[in-house]
Amino acid sequence: MTADVSVLIVTYNSRDHIEACLDTLRAKTSAVLEVIIVDNASSDATAEFIADRYPDVLLTASEENLGFGKGVNLAASQATGRYLLLLNPDTELRGAAVDALVEFADRRPGHGLYGGRTVDRNGDVDPSSCWGLPTAWSLTCFGFGLTTLFKRSAVFDPESLGDWDRDTVREVGIVTGCLVLIERGAWEHLGGFDERYWMYGEDADLSYRAHLNGYRPIICPEAEIFHEVGASSANRYRNLEMVYRGKATLIRQHFTAWRRAHGLAMLQLGIAVRAAGYGAIKTAKRAAPGEDPYVQMWKARKDWSRGY
Repeated sequence: MTADVSVLIVTYNSRDHIEACLDTLRAKTSAVLEVIIVDNASSDATAEFIADRYPDVLLTASEENLGFGKGVNLAASQATGRYLLLLNPDTELRGAAVDALVEFADRRPGHGLYGGRTVDRNGDVDPSSCWGLPTAWSLTCFGFGLTTLFKRSAVFDPESLGDWDRDTVREVGIVTGCLVLIERGAWEHLGGFDERYWMYGEDADLSYRAHLNGYRPIICPEAEIFHEVGASSANRYRNLEMVYRGKATLIRQHFTAWRRAHGLAMLQLGIAVRAAGYGAIKTAKRAAPGEDPYVQMWKARKDWSRGY
């Protein structure tokens, strides 16, 4: 039987999360699934656990960490479903999220990318399931600290999409890779993830290219999951470094002329503002010495601002 959905999961030291992810996926989905997992050289026996507990999963245990984008592309190359579903291993379905996405996409073909709604353990919305596309204005707001001072403001934090709780159908700039259903034709047309993005930014780049090619990424509010954000990224500095390296890559790749120079300058200014704010707080509190990740980011700005 041909699969409705090929579920693509990339794991890295995900032993504590993958069981709940796969169990809720199976228990709460009626669509015909094939599950394809690429394990990025986990050191916690994630691959061994999956092979033992879920023998029907198509598992590739890589001997090296390929990064997220390349891992997804490898999984996608083995997929046969009419839809591809990118799902993080640190997620759990709340209700029939996958069925809701498939039914929604069947009713609204041509959008290319279909996202959902992420919540925390208490059921409160986590807005990171989708974002607005970066613009010269949004980067200016970041550079001058307005996105922090006016968090989730539609004017001064536009990439957050304001106070919208992801509870209505809406076309968006970016669908986050923790949960995104992709039409097979769209995936093939776009060529999958750009593998220069090792981790973070590849979903923004895919969405950006989707818009350039006439697709309109959209959110289905009935597709709800719990996502334990950052479960595989415990090192806050390393996490920030990859996030902003990805942002710098996106700006270098898709912005032209003055917008590229402006965008990169605003990224660095925003890091400087946050590093200075940390220093002022530490001085006021006479806190014990210790380097904030934003201070580290400022010192390493010439490196990460080059992008991947």
